[in-house]
Amino acid sequence: MHICHVILTHRFAGSERYAVDLANASVERHQVSVVLRKSAAQNRPDAIAHRFDARIKIHLIPDWFSGFFARRLLRQLRPDVIHAHLSAACKSAAKVSLVKRVATLHIEYKPQQHARLDGLIAIAPWQLAKMPEAMRARSVQINNWVVPRAASSDARSRLRAQLGIAPETVLIGSLSRLEPSKGVDVLLAAFAKLTDVNAHLVVVGQGSAAKALRAAAPAGVSFVGFAAKPQDYLAAMDVFVSASRSEPFGLVILEAMSAGLPILASASAGAQHLARFIQRPLLPIGDAHALQHALLEIIKEAPARLSYELSQFDQDTSVRAIEAFYQSPHA
Repeated sequence: MHICHVILTHRFAGSERYAVDLANASVERHQVSVVLRKSAAQNRPDAIAHRFDARIKIHLIPDWFSGFFARRLLRQLRPDVIHAHLSAACKSAAKVSLVKRVATLHIEYKPQQHARLDGLIAIAPWQLAKMPEAMRARSVQINNWVVPRAASSDARSRLRAQLGIAPETVLIGSLSRLEPSKGVDVLLAAFAKLTDVNAHLVVVGQGSAAKALRAAAPAGVSFVGFAAKPQDYLAAMDVFVSASRSEPFGLVILEAMSAGLPILASASAGAQHLARFIQRPLLPIGDAHALQHALLEIIKEAPARLSYELSQFDQDTSVRAIEAFYQSPHA
């Protein structure tokens, strides 16, 4: 089976990680190709193209009018399955006929992006509930997965030294795109209220809100931008915080669990899906005061690493379910 993934973004984040992991796993059993914009293959740490397995054929299209060029290329390639990721790719795939066209709902169902596709993969049950009945009948819910990624052996000591903090300092961490939906401003407001604690906050990620967040940050906060090896920062942290206003699934929460970190999370839809694994009550969305108190409580505990039951988020199980969905007559 020839599977062609289409991703028309140019920077690497959670949705792109999902697509890369899926393509790299599927190439063990299928012919896999990927359609990317040329900017996704630039020589920079947050590019996408260099993350794919060498056996995957990468097709680069112009950045301008990328939707037009993607459609034209897909009609030429005629794969068995087009798997689209995010808005622009979904709109392009919808206009290609005589090929099975599916997409992963990395955010939520939107008629203008998804209504003309043959099937959708929801990453959380709430997404299915928000689909029209006809689309729900030809869609499926399959969990995201976590891929164990070993941190560098010196990650904790090295990164703490770079941040200028002592081994005994409690390092609170956030890892996300710096966009309003991720609630990093709420985390900063909560951290600013902490007094008489030996704690530091590290914010990992980049995005449109970065400049404003840096300007609003209190003392004791480090912004480190994009991290090519986020697992190293997870190894350096003592507490992980997801203060998102909107989080469809929370892949980064799974990654924090894989690193054994205690987690504080706001009650986004994704965190609610993962609530039974998180081991702590979810916090009200946008409530800096509640987050402040939760931070004080967890800092006083001197948190240790935890063990999470993550067998439900096995990559091979989810990838094989997706491959079965490609061949389902209902999609």
